[in-house]
Amino acid sequence: MTQATLEHVNMTVSNPEKTAEMLCDLFDWKIRWEGDAIHGGRSIHVGSDDSYIAIYRGKEDVAQSDVSYYTIGGLNHIAIVVDDLEAVELKVRERGLITHSHANYEPGKRFYFQDHDGIEIEVVNYD
Repeated sequence: MTQATLEHVNMTVSNPEKTAEMLCDLFDWKIRWEGDAIHGGRSIHVGSDDSYIAIYRGKEDVAQSDVSYYTIGGLNHIAIVVDDLEAVELKVRERGLITHSHANYEPGKRFYFQDHDGIEIEVVNYD
């Protein structure tokens, strides 16, 4: 059997263009595809050549959950590995987003932040 790899995750956001722009800027990603999606919605696929995040918005507005960790099926956070943790944190803060839960742990360093939709993103470096 070959080793499995994660191709993508799909998440619902309030503004796909705003989320795509943020992710491309912070992580030097690109838009791989964008267009019409299921249930009359719109999707933008943002990432690298190997994997991506599918950013989705339906035709109708959806309520935001308060705490994903208390919601069955909730997205708790996305972790993204970067080469320069400090440079990415500076970009995050320049966007007015608040970083938290900084930690040095085996095997790396990390911090977290919530985007404009309250989606938690972990940024980690393993150097």
